[in-house]
Amino acid sequence: MLDDRKSAILRAVVQQYISTAQPVGSSTVAARHDVAVSSATVRNDMTVLEREGYLVQPHTSAGRIPTEKGYRFFVDGLGGAGEGLSPTNVRRVRDFFTAAHGELEQMLKDTTHLLASLTDNAAVVVGEQPEAATLRSVQLVDLSPRTVLAVVVLSNGVVLKRTVELAADVDRAEVDDATALLATGLVGRSLHEVTGWSAPAEAAGASLAGAAAGALYDAAQGEGAQVFFDGASRIAGSFDARETVARVLGILEQQFVVVTLLKDLVDQGMTVAIGSETGIDTLAECSLVVAPYGVGGEVAGTIAVLGPTRMDYSETLSAVAMVSQRLSRMLTEG
Repeated sequence: MLDDRKSAILRAVVQQYISTAQPVGSSTVAARHDVAVSSATVRNDMTVLEREGYLVQPHTSAGRIPTEKGYRFFVDGLGGAGEGLSPTNVRRVRDFFTAAHGELEQMLKDTTHLLASLTDNAAVVVGEQPEAATLRSVQLVDLSPRTVLAVVVLSNGVVLKRTVELAADVDRAEVDDATALLATGLVGRSLHEVTGWSAPAEAAGASLAGAAAGALYDAAQGEGAQVFFDGASRIAGSFDARETVARVLGILEQQFVVVTLLKDLVDQGMTVAIGSETGIDTLAECSLVVAPYGVGGEVAGTIAVLGPTRMDYSETLSAVAMVSQRLSRMLTEG
């Protein structure tokens, strides 16, 4: 545990380094109104903080910069999410979701762009894989006597559609009966349970319901997790070494790695992963701020911001929290 003075000095170093990306000297910290002690005292305490692993001195004559441990202390001491977002950005988020409409895919894509612009870092939005989602509603629409459109809305907001071609004519009553069977038998179940489902053979519309269920499952097989990424140019400007940029962008291009990483972090309850906490060596100089979003109380996907370890954590945490809440509300309310 750090005493109040060392805590204030460490917070000051982290804030100053986030702002300038330059090693922070004792005189700079001593001049801050929230520290109010002499340079000599700051210098002594910075030496202690370095010895305890919170700070590091990159060069003998330079100031100090935070370590992962130092950033972790700083992040753990931040107030509640939402307190760090500027009034201008709060309005931007509200205006965006007030005006938002259209297909889920476009909505998630636009949300990713919003998050990247709010934080000036890279943003990722991942929609849950359809097979992991549950069915919220099923509807059959007769397009012609031998053609029916099957439409299902999943718990993650995804809408799957598949045309079913039939060997014999069906009338509106049979379509309605099949829709009722599907709704009773499948709503609330996951897509992988669809394969083992069948309507009672004697039930009206059973044959059509079975054909529609099979068609919807086939439609889901072609749907992987939706992954949207924005802000490559922003992340490229965050690191001095070109090879670091190339490695980080290379990870973001590996969709499976991104989906797995974000899911693991959310499952662990990890809101911020700093450096090695991500579990990926390539991201040792990066931090991830992660939050789930949901539909009707069920997790539907994940949003995240990726940036350098010296990112503005307060602003980023607030942006991710607010966007997650507003996206969840909008998808739930339809």
